[in-house]
Amino acid sequence: MTEGVAVNVEVEPEFRPEESAPEEERYVFSYTVTVHNASRHSIQLMARHWTITQGSGKVQDVRGKGVVGQQPVIAPGQHFRYTSRAILDGPVGVMQGEYTCVDTATQRPFEVPIAPFRLAGPNQVH
Repeated sequence: MTEGVAVNVEVEPEFRPEESAPEEERYVFSYTVTVHNASRHSIQLMARHWTITQGSGKVQDVRGKGVVGQQPVIAPGQHFRYTSRAILDGPVGVMQGEYTCVDTATQRPFEVPIAPFRLAGPNQVH
């Protein structure tokens, strides 16, 4: 982590029954992510890496530039919020990952870990 850079990530997952089709092994989840910049400098979120572990044991790695088509710059004390989706083959799973960010003052890249969070459909133990 770059000195003086403090970034926190909060994730709120939600099962989407209206988009899911359990009879087709299709379980759709949305997740709303809030990236808080608690550092002294602006940061830019450049890339994402997610590891999605499904209840079946299947593991999927998702990598890409930015999030939801953006590479947002987040000023000190500000946050960026977005919502995305994950489609699983069963009613439970776990996501975790990291963002690659750049401190705009020094142009130094750094990684921001995203703690594991559970995706659970209806009638699943939380």
